[in-house]
Amino acid sequence: MENVVLTIHLILALLLIGVVLLQRSEGGGLGMGSSGGAISGRAAATALGKVTWILAIAFIVTSITMTILAARSASTASVIDQIGAEQPAATAPALPKGSDLLPPSSNDAPAAPPAATAPAAPAADPAAPATPPASN
Repeated sequence: MENVVLTIHLILALLLIGVVLLQRSEGGGLGMGSSGGAISGRAAATALGKVTWILAIAFIVTSITMTILAARSASTASVIDQIGAEQPAATAPALPKGSDLLPPSSNDAPAAPPAATAPAAPAADPAAPATPPASN
């Protein structure tokens, strides 16, 4: 039943949008573009205006119907009561044994990264002056 009302509601919404977009814009707010003025009597009722009213009333009726259907299927407890309800205790995952919290490594993998090698001695700069040999 709820799905049928929801489908009708969505179709009415699309039809209402289409009918409103088809209507002629009269410019200005509050019917200022009509011949009667803003405060005077009613504007001339067109066929699209009547269809718009019918679709709007049907849209409101389906909205109220969906509200009533949702209220019937709702639980009688309030949200505050549901929050105060005791939650089941969650079990904590087992902790690893030992002092090492790292994941276990396979036997063929290195335990530590390879040690960094010392940088090679810098090559002699060819533009540097030659040092005289030491005299004895």
